[in-house]
Amino acid sequence: MDQLFVTLKHWLADFAAPGWQPIFSALLSIAAIIGTFASLFALTTLLERKGLGRMQNRYGPNRVGPCGLLQPLADGVKSLTKEDLVPAAADRWVFFMAPLTLVVPAFLALAVLPVGRNMTAVDLDSGVLFFFAVGAASEVAVFMAGWSSRNKYSLLGAMRAIAQMVSYEVPLILSAVPVVMMTGSLSTDAIVAAQAGYACGLPNWYVLTPWGLAGFLLFLIAAMAECNRSPFDLPEGESEIIAGYYVEYSGFKFALFFLGEYIGMFAVSGLAVTLFLGGWQAPFAFLTWLPSYAWFFGKLLALIALFIWVRGTLPRLRMDQLMNLAWKFMLPMALLNIAVAGLWYFTGPGWARWLTCSLVVGGAYLVLGRALLSGAHLGPRAYRYAE
Repeated sequence: MDQLFVTLKHWLADFAAPGWQPIFSALLSIAAIIGTFASLFALTTLLERKGLGRMQNRYGPNRVGPCGLLQPLADGVKSLTKEDLVPAAADRWVFFMAPLTLVVPAFLALAVLPVGRNMTAVDLDSGVLFFFAVGAASEVAVFMAGWSSRNKYSLLGAMRAIAQMVSYEVPLILSAVPVVMMTGSLSTDAIVAAQAGYACGLPNWYVLTPWGLAGFLLFLIAAMAECNRSPFDLPEGESEIIAGYYVEYSGFKFALFFLGEYIGMFAVSGLAVTLFLGGWQAPFAFLTWLPSYAWFFGKLLALIALFIWVRGTLPRLRMDQLMNLAWKFMLPMALLNIAVAGLWYFTGPGWARWLTCSLVVGGAYLVLGRALLSGAHLGPRAYRYAE
């Protein structure tokens, strides 16, 4: 069962002519990635709408199909059949290319993620570098959408989005540097292999170290901001700029933006699983009999559930709070965490490095947190209820 899909792919590729087998194998990988994550996109939208409905004490989708299970299908049909409106003053070519520029790099980033044992579509020696390189195209897509619409609200939303994405991309990349340092490789397969094995019944995952836990939390926060997820969804600030950089988009183009954001969320969540949570490795030795891809997608769904939970819990930040968090807290913590990882490596095994690294990380968190809140002037609030 663990190698079922690998065996199936090789069996199908054998039907092609010998010279065409590599190309046919690549096409099978592309089809598997698109089919799997597009299906996961439909499932996630349904679970998110139902989950947020429960959190907010209201009904979620419950009209289309049994218990609303066919709502994603209805949404897809609606997006395909809605009228495609293009502003008269828009740059039509750039306006058309913007959603494609957002979706295609997101799918390309998925190609280097090891979703199971021997199940990496493209095993690159510099897989982590490739992931961040193609992910940088999302800023270009956002600017294309905002500028080509010839709408001041759209352009304002694009500028806010780019400022946010560039600010949080720096700590996002820096939080992954300690993992690369410890592994000695940029290959995603090598990073997963380095976290194999168990000690005292616990897995050798990087998240179970002081620098790994700090890097994991920094990575998750920066990933939420990169994906424009609440509480960092300022580019879509409906109360100020209507709907952000895609306010002029409708129909299937809007659906492509929606798809691109979710595929990007799957990609960064998958990279978090690969870097810090052992990838497809089982959490305990007695559970290794389960297929490796089941563990990867189980961890991926757990992170997606966390994103949904945060969205239903926390209010949106102000723009100044968002930028202060990035440059005054996230960036110094990410830089310090690199030094802590080096300290962990050179200290050697034993309780001393656990104590030292934990104190450094915890102390930096307290100092930077107090400095960030020093000018906030937060006071007690009085809640009054209507009688």
